[in-house]
Parts: sequence; structure tokens; C-alpha cells
Amino acid sequence: MKVRTLIFWPHLMAGVLAGAVILLMSVTGVLLTYERQLIAWSDSHLRSTVPSDGASRMPVETILANLRRTNPEVAPTAVTVNSAPDAPVVLAVAQRTLYADAYTGVLLGEGSRGMRQFMSDLRAWHRWIAVEGEGRPLARAITGWANVIFLFIVLSGMYLWLPKKWAWPNVKAVLFFRRAGTSKARDFNWHNVFGIWSAIPLFIVVISAVPISFPWGNAFVYRAVGEEVPRPAGREGAPGGRAGAVRGERRPAVALDGLDALMVRAERQVDGWRTINMRIPNGTDAPVVFAIDTGDGGQPQHRSTLTLDRRTGEVVTYEAFSDLTLGRRIRNIMRFAHTGEVFGIPGQTVAGLATFGGVMLVWTGIALALRRLVTWLQRRRLQPVSARENAA
Repeated sequence: MKVRTLIFWPHLMAGVLAGAVILLMSVTGVLLTYERQLIAWSDSHLRSTVPSDGASRMPVETILANLRRTNPEVAPTAVTVNSAPDAPVVLAVAQRTLYADAYTGVLLGEGSRGMRQFMSDLRAWHRWIAVEGEGRPLARAITGWANVIFLFIVLSGMYLWLPKKWAWPNVKAVLFFRRAGTSKARDFNWHNVFGIWSAIPLFIVVISAVPISFPWGNAFVYRAVGEEVPRPAGREGAPGGRAGAVRGERRPAVALDGLDALMVRAERQVDGWRTINMRIPNGTDAPVVFAIDTGDGGQPQHRSTLTLDRRTGEVVTYEAFSDLTLGRRIRNIMRFAHTGEVFGIPGQTVAGLATFGGVMLVWTGIALALRRLVTWLQRRRLQPVSARENAA
């Protein structure tokens, strides 16, 4: 039996076995390509009004104090400032995101719930087929193993999509779209073309999802470089865990004294920062954690975490991406390689196009498999009974 045949049948069976789940994850993945940008766009009308007289921004303490006075029921858990002149101050409140004018402290409004809910629903379908309750672990396992099967499909496809004979007419037939006389020929051409062009970025997108889906996949990243697997701490994707998520749980009001000086100290820590997220401390003695970002929000290599002593303002810890262990750097890069965000907008675009290629691969692959099945059944039906008995 030829090598191509040995690879083809497992490739085909893998697609038939997990095709529906892979198709679902690919479609939702395409729709999630520009998630952060779409959420930011939906909130783009909530901007600060830059004073014409060149007035400075209002101190964070004052903004928080005004919010506490006018909306005592609101207890932010984190505040984010942006270096853009017209950027508002972002306040993380229980299950909500509020925006305040950076110069007047006036509450501008709440972030779009519709867009956030839409993206949240897409993520639920993408990660666990939107299953809730006790069935979610099983659903996560289904999508996780479907992703592993997809990884095999991509790897085996890298061989199958290549022409049998390396002559330019054969290469051109699988490298470019061409007019086909039948739907079967069209699907075969599309399957090869999307496979050839999507293979490498799609491989990165798929393999980087394994540590996200499985604890053993996460552990493998660290053990592969000889490191102990760290215990989960904070939100994934930033050095030391990203401090101050956009949404937080409501907590009792705490003293605000001294936060301005700490924010100024954090601004001096990294030149060229774009956003600084401050987690509001639980008490007067609790250290204050800042997540400093010089990138566009999805690039862990441009993030760092600064922890300051609440009373003295001294640096407790400072952890830049370069300070992380090799395993943590690889793990953080893999998380955002899955979405392409590690390379900014161009990376997201490539990841989105590759994921669309995955949609077309599964769609055309299922179509070709169904045609193969129909053809086999037709031959079976037309085969004489005696021949079938002899074959049995």
C-alpha cells in the first residue's frame, strides 16, 4: 500500500469524525477575529473632550471620589488610563465597563452590552459548544479533542495537498483556483488551494489551542523546557497574570488616598506606555498592582506588571516579559498566537484568513467524502448479488 493511501484514509476518517465540531469552531473563530477591535468600535462614541485651554487630566483619585459620591452603589475594582489625548478612563465594575471623561471625571456611560454579549456568545460556542452547567466539561473535552484531530488533519493534509508529481502544471492545479467542469472537481480544487495557502498559519492557530484546551497541553509547554508547571494565578496572557481585568466583582469601597502618586510612579516605569491598568487595592496596606502595556492590548511581549507598596510607593516587584522564564514566555506567546494578536492587526488578519481557510477545508472535505460515499453506495447497488456474496 502506498504512503499516500496510508495517510489519506485516516485523514478522511478524522474529517468525518470531527468535521461538524471543527466547522463550528472555525466559523466562530472567523467571527471572533477582530473581537477587541469590534468592542472598542462599539464604545468609540464614549470619548473624553480635550479642553482647548490645554488643561491636564483629572487625577484618578478625584475621578474615583466623584464616582463614589454620585454613584455610591458603584464600586470599581480596577481603573485603566490610556495615553491617547481623547481616551476616557475605563472603570471595571461588576459585569460592566464604565467610561469617565479623563478631564472632567463626568461619567460618559457604559460600554456596549450588545456587542460584548454577542462576542461572549460566540466564545461560548467556540470553546464549549455553548453548553452550560454540568455538561460544560464534557463539551470542552469534545472541542479540545476535535482541535487535536484537526491538528492531525492539517499535518496529514500538508502531504496530501502536494501534487504527486512535481511538474508546473500539477503544482499550478493545486496552488491556484481554476474553473472546474463539475462540482466535485471544484471542491477538490478548492480543498487543495485552501489547504496549501492556509497550512502553516492554520497549524500555528490549531497547535497553540492545545495548551488552552488541556491541562496536559499546558504542562507539556513547561516540561518541554525543563520547568515546573506553575499554579494558576490571575488572568491568562500577561506576565504574572494580568492585573485588573476589564470586568470585576463588586467589592466594598476602600480608601483612595495615595493612588495618584502611585499612578504617576507607574507612568514613569515604562516609556511609551499606551495603557496602564491599576487594580484598586482591597485595603490601605495591600500592595497596588499595575499592568503596563506598550502594545495594542493583545501582545504579551509588550506587557509588564508593576507592584508598588501602598504606603511607601516603593517597588515590590517589577516583571517585564523578558524577565519571565522561557516556559512562561512560550506559553504567553502561544495564547495570543492562537488569535494572531501577538503580531498585531496583521497577525489577526492572517489568523482570520487561515481560519476561514479551515472553514473551506472542512466544508469541501465533507462534500468530497459524501460524494465518495454516494458513489460507493451506487456501485454497491449495481454490483451483482453473486459478486457481493463472493466478496463477502
